[in-house]
Amino acid sequence: MNRFSVNIFLRILLLTASTIAGVEVWRILGPIPGLAIAALICLQIYGMYYYMNRINRKLTLFLESIRYEDFSIRFSADNKMGKSFQALNYQFNEVLEAFRQTRAEKEANLKYIDTIVQHISIGVLSFDAEGRIELINPAAFKLLGIYRLRNIAELKSAHPDLPELLLQVHSGNKILYRTRTEQQLSIQAATVRLQGRLVKLISLQNIHAELQQKELEAWQNLTKILRHEIMNSVTPIVSLISTMQDIIEQDIAPDSHQPEAITDLIEALETIKSRSKGIMNFVNAYRDYTALPKPQFTDVNIKELITVVSNLLQSDLKQAGIYYQFEVDSAGAEIHADSAQLQMVLINLVKNAMDALEHTAHPEIKLTATITTPNQVCISIADNGPGIDADAINKIFIPFYTTKRKGSGIGLSLSQQIIQLHGGQLKVDSTSSNGTTFKVILATV
Repeated sequence: MNRFSVNIFLRILLLTASTIAGVEVWRILGPIPGLAIAALICLQIYGMYYYMNRINRKLTLFLESIRYEDFSIRFSADNKMGKSFQALNYQFNEVLEAFRQTRAEKEANLKYIDTIVQHISIGVLSFDAEGRIELINPAAFKLLGIYRLRNIAELKSAHPDLPELLLQVHSGNKILYRTRTEQQLSIQAATVRLQGRLVKLISLQNIHAELQQKELEAWQNLTKILRHEIMNSVTPIVSLISTMQDIIEQDIAPDSHQPEAITDLIEALETIKSRSKGIMNFVNAYRDYTALPKPQFTDVNIKELITVVSNLLQSDLKQAGIYYQFEVDSAGAEIHADSAQLQMVLINLVKNAMDALEHTAHPEIKLTATITTPNQVCISIADNGPGIDADAINKIFIPFYTTKRKGSGIGLSLSQQIIQLHGGQLKVDSTSSNGTTFKVILATV
């Protein structure tokens, strides 16, 4: 028999004895002593009820702690109630500890997932059927160019077509969206049901750099093929023309009775030879585009870089009568780059601006370096020239394309390739008759 049963048995025995004694006292000594015995009996009954109800109170406390997720409660050993109740208290504590560990793991996992969502470069946002935002990470704010969003409808001010697009895209589908800043966003949707509610999860990824890289590789491959085919065709022609010229001058001309015809023939062959060499030189010029060396990265001071470029171009700018100025926001800012390659890019952009200002009254060029974010710099070259036509602005980075009479069409495409190798972007902003601004965006150290 366990201790709890013995305790109950003794309490019942004592209660029985007290009841019998109370009856006898009431009969022999009268009601007043009998009432005292009756009060004692009531106390015994209450004590036994309280003792027997302890397990119910513990069970109620245990269930309430689970209901309200209060797992800090601990149940004492209760040695006076026997080993069975010690085991029950132990099991209560074990169950509460299991709940406590499960909640701790759940909170740790949620925190871990939240940290990942907040730090990944892919934009993530979720919203319910009414468009109310439930989750959005910093990358999504950055890609969308906003700082606050409570409802999908609020995107209309910055992206008029995007809210409807996000509401209509089906789960598992992927679409492309071009922002006003020429970013190419890959948008993918997924739908989940949370507590009976449908929630749409959207991921946003800027694939502009990847598309540019694929386009660059395609042009490089095309250029290699064209160069190979043209050189294979033109080189034998130049060699044969040289041989024909030697034959005419040495074997035919001395015995000819038509010197004028021989002279015309020599001039024609010389013209063909000259044009063929011109084609060869033109094709060879594109080797730089397909065989650009890898950048030799060092820490480059932005102000020093722009100062060097300005000094190199100062004489040409002065001779062209162009007013030139440069500004740098932070004199100590640095970038991790190949100084020689960046100089080549900036010189090319400034020279393009000079060419564009050839027929502009009061020509001006302004080169500025601005720290746009704590880890990004924007170097812009702005002119007050006639601007670039809408048809041409989408083609200026294509190899071989040029609007100059003597241009090769390699400068801007080569500049874009260099900036991509530096992990940056080369952008252009131009409207007809309102000048042109080229922007080189790079990460700071």
